[in-house]
Amino acid sequence: MKKRFLLGTLFSCTVLLAACGGGDQTTDSTGTEGNASNSEQVFNVAVPQEMPSADLSIARDTISFTALNNVYEGLYRLDADNKPIPAGAAEMAEISEDGLTYTFHLREDAVWSNGEPVTADDYVTGWQRTVDPKTASEYAYLYAPVANAEKITAGEADVSELGIEAVSDYELKVTLDVATPYFDYLLAFPSFFPQNKAIVEEKGDNYAQTSDDAIYNGPFVLTGFDGPGVDTEWGYEKNDDYWDAENVKLEQINVTVVKESATGLNLFQDGALDDVTLSGELAQQNASNPDYVVDKESRTSYLALNQEASDSPFRNINLRKAISYAIDRESMVKQVLGDGSVASTTIIPEGMSFDPDNNKDFVEEAAADLSYDPEKAKEYWEKAKSELGIDSLEVEFLADDTDSVRAVSQYVQGALQETLDGFTVKLSVVPISVRLDRQQQEDYDIVMGGWGADYADPSTFLDLFTTEKSTGRGKWSNAEYDALMKEAATTNATDPSARWKNMLDAEKILMDDMGVVPVYQQASGHLRAEKIQDVVVHGAGASYDYKWASVK
Repeated sequence: MKKRFLLGTLFSCTVLLAACGGGDQTTDSTGTEGNASNSEQVFNVAVPQEMPSADLSIARDTISFTALNNVYEGLYRLDADNKPIPAGAAEMAEISEDGLTYTFHLREDAVWSNGEPVTADDYVTGWQRTVDPKTASEYAYLYAPVANAEKITAGEADVSELGIEAVSDYELKVTLDVATPYFDYLLAFPSFFPQNKAIVEEKGDNYAQTSDDAIYNGPFVLTGFDGPGVDTEWGYEKNDDYWDAENVKLEQINVTVVKESATGLNLFQDGALDDVTLSGELAQQNASNPDYVVDKESRTSYLALNQEASDSPFRNINLRKAISYAIDRESMVKQVLGDGSVASTTIIPEGMSFDPDNNKDFVEEAAADLSYDPEKAKEYWEKAKSELGIDSLEVEFLADDTDSVRAVSQYVQGALQETLDGFTVKLSVVPISVRLDRQQQEDYDIVMGGWGADYADPSTFLDLFTTEKSTGRGKWSNAEYDALMKEAATTNATDPSARWKNMLDAEKILMDDMGVVPVYQQASGHLRAEKIQDVVVHGAGASYDYKWASVK
């Protein structure tokens, strides 16, 4: 059944209460009148952007991954402590002594939302589809540890050679090319979830384009999603066929895109929404509200500087350093965001990964210098102009159209123009789906990008800037950096200390060369109604899990 959260109807009701009726009746998620008992376990949540994709193989953003994590399920799921636990698998995998072979026994009571069993073949289908070059999945690179995955994505081997085998309906074997310390975390990430082959083939190009063009195996099923990048309302309805349905309390989650904090605040105060995101002045004003919470994320927002063209001015290291030194990150996170976000000191977010020998935070040991120094910025800018043979430079700055990103981008635009004489920044604000497409195609000068950890390890960020994976992030390239990251993934994969040093050394090269300009580690300030209990927040991986949530 397709349910929609009619935001306009609810908003009108809050303003014109008498006209909408009263008494013991409530407006349910379809906009019709019903009994209050029917909507007790309904959660109305706002998100700041449209969902770019509901396709497990194509998804590449926070909004999509949160949706997919709640309507699908992989071999593992992250629990409230951010640890992988069995989900589609009946138990944790049997792992060979060399760490290269994983054997999984699947739950025999897991079914799709059409009643068909979830089998090992569904995992084979999902994994093969994601690494298939025809799918053009941006996240296929995560499969690199799996046997033959890189050959397949490079077009040098057939998808049938991927290191995954359905031994029987409920036994699955995965073979790796190299032992991978974080592999358990990948298995809880949506890009590794199963897909039903019959539905994929039946729907063809329409597969997962709307909520009706897919089937689901998670705690909820997707409803009311009309298309990627355009729909502003969709929902998650409890999946009564889910193997653990008795522990799923919410009957319906209604999702609405609200890009402006002021609108979200009004709707929260009127009772139309239970969870809204605030930023800037409104976040600061509501910091003492008992309903205000800060969800800190393992996510870094950064500036990618397009170095793809051989004559790109951003190939000049002094220009890149001038841009970094011109940004007062501390002032920006306090005055512009005010939502708990913190100034970045490296591309790696703090509180995510720790030294295997002394348990120190990677950020503490990296000790990168991203301080604000306008005098240094001006010096580097003068050097850059001299080396480039220019007196001025005009660039386009591409950014999302949400409140927080727009505000940060305007701040950065002002900082660069005020500090660097002759540097003109034209801001281009677009929907996230447009920004993602243009970023992937390197169609920008500067872009405000962001990356959230797919798993709790520095490599989830550092791998992005190797030469082969730097598309969409400026095309910076450094051979020594590449060699260090390759060594971390191969020679030292089973030596935690040596692998950690590889990554620290690689991070130093990236920051010294300013191959990317980190800006802030994202946190999101929310007003979340006290009645909403047990929303699980993940710093790494899909941001939110509603499986255990409930309305008090």
